Amino acid sequence: MSLKNVRLEVMQFLEKDVDALIEKYLIPIEKIWQPTDFLPNSEGDNFFEEVREIRELSKELPYDFWVVLVGDMITEEALPTYESWLMDVEGIDQVDKENSWGKWVRHWTGEENRHGDVLNKYLYLSGRVNMREIEKTTQYLIADGFDIGTDRDPYKNFIYTSFQELATYISHSRVAKIAKKHGNKQLGKMCQIISGDEMRHHNAYSEFVERIFKVDPNQMMMAFHDMMKRKIAMPAHFLRESGNQISTAFEEFSNTAQRIGVYTSNDYVDILDKLIKRWEIDKITNLNDEAEKARDYLMKLPERMYRLSERIKIPENSFQFKWVEPAIIK
Repeated sequence: MSLKNVRLEVMQFLEKDVDALIEKYLIPIEKIWQPTDFLPNSEGDNFFEEVREIRELSKELPYDFWVVLVGDMITEEALPTYESWLMDVEGIDQVDKENSWGKWVRHWTGEENRHGDVLNKYLYLSGRVNMREIEKTTQYLIADGFDIGTDRDPYKNFIYTSFQELATYISHSRVAKIAKKHGNKQLGKMCQIISGDEMRHHNAYSEFVERIFKVDPNQMMMAFHDMMKRKIAMPAHFLRESGNQISTAFEEFSNTAQRIGVYTSNDYVDILDKLIKRWEIDKITNLNDEAEKARDYLMKLPERMYRLSERIKIPENSFQFKWVEPAIIK
């Protein structure tokens, strides 16, 4: 049997448990928070006063903070790309409404959709950013698409989502702390609750991987090895500003995030280390020779990557993005 057919068989075997996992990890629509819970009430008499408060508090936040918040928002707003990519994974059927994997992706998308929505509205009301340039970057990111090296392989895709959801948890959580430090409690609370969603999603995808390890440990190990060898590409890896066919926007956005401690190269290695421990890679049995070699590679990788991360030097000066005008950031 081909690897593709084995993966499909495993996905069909695990599908029976997906409805229970939806109940475990996702929150019913009637109970979960919505963007308007954190934004001025447009129907209320105090709407303009609440907007003025946002604009005043926003003046206390520095340039690099706005760059990171914009980059995080654009990453969330590119959700159509992520949904279409997951819906194409082997074993996930977007046409068959009874397919539980397809149901998971739709419900996960519904939760994720709120993140970009609330951040977009907040940025618009803040008056501190160039929304038209941000909107163009978002449209470019969706239109350009991306290749994260997973093909239609569910094993690789679930490794990717396990990693990426934890990375976004870290980023949003630290942005929340910076906002609170500068006295912006509402923005801090907003980013904190987004990070909570990301952690729930991380736990869900990590459990998908755990379940696959139990039924197909050799090929799951190889998928983990292959994804980490090629390195995890962030969703916003192909960011570009308007007018730039080849852009350094993602590199500069990453430099900014690292400079203010929102997401660093050490965090990347920490996530890898956490996944190795969570999935108990060192304890998995009945591996063939190839999978054993893959395991050895993975077990040694964090220490090697920590050493490499120590050599990375981040520019001290901020890059000038079109998204944020330095003239209005006092």
